[in-house]
Amino acid sequence: MPGIFLRWLMLTVAILAAAYLVEGIQTAGFLSALATAAVLGILNAVLRPILIILTLPATILTMGLFLFVINALLLMMVSGVVGSFHVTGFGSALLGSLIISLVGWLLNSFISDRGRVERVKRVEHIEMRRGNGRWEP
Repeated sequence: MPGIFLRWLMLTVAILAAAYLVEGIQTAGFLSALATAAVLGILNAVLRPILIILTLPATILTMGLFLFVINALLLMMVSGVVGSFHVTGFGSALLGSLIISLVGWLLNSFISDRGRVERVKRVEHIEMRRGNGRWEP
């Protein structure tokens, strides 16, 4: 359960970063960004899978780039629901969704599967060769 709240906080930070970097996105403050992150998380959990299935041909044709359009549409929907969060146009929403995705991915990469912040372990380079029909180190 703490992992959900930690990821919610990371999404809030990503929304604040987008509001700071994109001129067409405004938020009233941290509590507004927290509410925006909650609504965006719910829409991502409920509506995003349906939109991905419906737009699968366009997503395949654009090699996954159409997912940013879906994210931008969800961000504009959140703007309509949360009164203290505003997105002025589709271009701002598209750029904001890109920033939210990148910042969220970067911050969530430090969270383990158990929902805790952990140090990233360094993986050494292992050379593999094929022998006896199997790959061996």
